[in-house]
Amino acid sequence: MDEYLSNPKNPRIVINKKRRKLEIFDGDKLIKSYTIVLGFESVGGKQIEADGRTPEGEFYVFTKNPKSKFHLSLGLSYPAKEDAERGLKANLITQKEHDSILAALDKKEMPLQNTKLGGEIYIHGGGIAKDWTTGCIALKDEKITEIFEIIPIGTRVLILK
Repeated sequence: MDEYLSNPKNPRIVINKKRRKLEIFDGDKLIKSYTIVLGFESVGGKQIEADGRTPEGEFYVFTKNPKSKFHLSLGLSYPAKEDAERGLKANLITQKEHDSILAALDKKEMPLQNTKLGGEIYIHGGGIAKDWTTGCIALKDEKITEIFEIIPIGTRVLILK
């Protein structure tokens, strides 16, 4: 592993959907950039379950899964507050689901994953031949291995258009 990747003190991830890049920063310093692929419907942010879109906005890593079917994975805190508000307004989720999502986000835990808004958004392996996921961010297996080793639970993740 690269020396500068071994121990970031203040890591954060920025994903640029248009450029198909995942960048790891230590504070304001860019320390590594990776090529990624997205959901099979890559334009626009996630709206509903199974739309194939990758969400946009600010999230955090709520779990690390060493037994992912896509090598390794980092779970992202989708749906975010804005998604829950949108879902409630559009009658996609109930008030109880909305409140559960917000309560989990306040505690930096896993928000409700199985609603009409969708869920289970991960950064994972599986390859980068084309946009193929159902809304996740995918990399080559060896690249997610590098990221998995240095990114702690709670890391901020910003997904840009």
